[in-house]
Amino acid sequence: MYFVTLLAVAASAVSATPVKRQSKVAVLPLTHVSTVTSIKNIVAKGQARINAINSHHVGATPDVGSGSVTNEDVSYVAAVSIGGTTYQLIVDTGSSNTWCGAQSSCEPSSTGESTGDSVSVSYGSGSFSGTEYTDTVSFGGLTVTDQSIGAASTSSGFTGVDGIIGFGPVDLTEDTVSGANTVPTFMDNLYSQGSISTEVLGVSFRPESGSDTDDTNGELTLGGTDSSKYSGSITYFPTLTSGDAAAYWGISIAGFTYGSKSLGSGSGIVDTGTTLIYIPTSAYNKFLSDAGGATDSSSGLAEFSTAPTSNFGIKFGSTTYTLTPSQYLVPTAQYSYYGLTSGKYYAWINDGGSFGVDTIIGQKFLENYYAVFDTTNSRIGFATGV
Repeated sequence: MYFVTLLAVAASAVSATPVKRQSKVAVLPLTHVSTVTSIKNIVAKGQARINAINSHHVGATPDVGSGSVTNEDVSYVAAVSIGGTTYQLIVDTGSSNTWCGAQSSCEPSSTGESTGDSVSVSYGSGSFSGTEYTDTVSFGGLTVTDQSIGAASTSSGFTGVDGIIGFGPVDLTEDTVSGANTVPTFMDNLYSQGSISTEVLGVSFRPESGSDTDDTNGELTLGGTDSSKYSGSITYFPTLTSGDAAAYWGISIAGFTYGSKSLGSGSGIVDTGTTLIYIPTSAYNKFLSDAGGATDSSSGLAEFSTAPTSNFGIKFGSTTYTLTPSQYLVPTAQYSYYGLTSGKYYAWINDGGSFGVDTIIGQKFLENYYAVFDTTNSRIGFATGV
């Protein structure tokens, strides 16, 4: 019997057709979209997302999909073809479902099919619900068939975009679709269907120039990295395997610094869908004290009467990534857009709370460093952006 079983297993292995993987890498531009009505709302929404993450993992009974996080006010957006129709979708590593319909109805095309299942995701400060269908999705010259799509019948908090394409880990889709435990992400399907040889996402963001708020200043690389977008080498760090941040692109942070002064350590997530950099309350308070600032009640930002002069650092493993004051302070050219007071100085660094996930490495860090989200090897990489 044992011998017969071995023969059957061997025959199955021989007859199985392996997926033929392409070495193709797709590179495509991203557009920065800003629909800010209040900078204080941006700060508060980031903190609401941290609260959503923690409520999802500390034993509470959350809304369906409430662990996902995104920023619907300041986003990097890509043109994504779903069933032949192009939608402007937020590129988000803090969530994993792909959906459309925030602006106009999206329905299955001739290549699509309704599953009859309901889908719902809450993002802490926005949400959508509707029905699931599967369809062909094309993005950057690569195509996936039978991709799970959420067709929003209702959504809140999304202006000027059609929905989201999620690049977070597949675990974030858990319990979002009524007929499935989890659903494969777009990147999962690219890899399993053989369109890319490795499940790697390279992300290049760049700061806005002057007072502009809608530059085409981002780039995604699917299935690899783009060496023209960074200098030196990429240093990798393992993703977290336990704790509240492990379901996301979670990373251990060895320390925060202001100049030569230590601000403490933490653990958190790397998220393309969050604007600011959030650090633990204790580290934030030390940053304010050392830099001579306070939290501005009007904007919610860290405010200084004199411009800070020291670098802010985030240390992963043994490598410290620094931001100069010009990189972590709000450009004065953008003050009128955000409603800020001239003669003052404001930082993109803010209070992330004091328990659970207390750190989000958001856009204002990623605009200065190239980031690599490597699902195949369970790691995150950084290199100096160019």
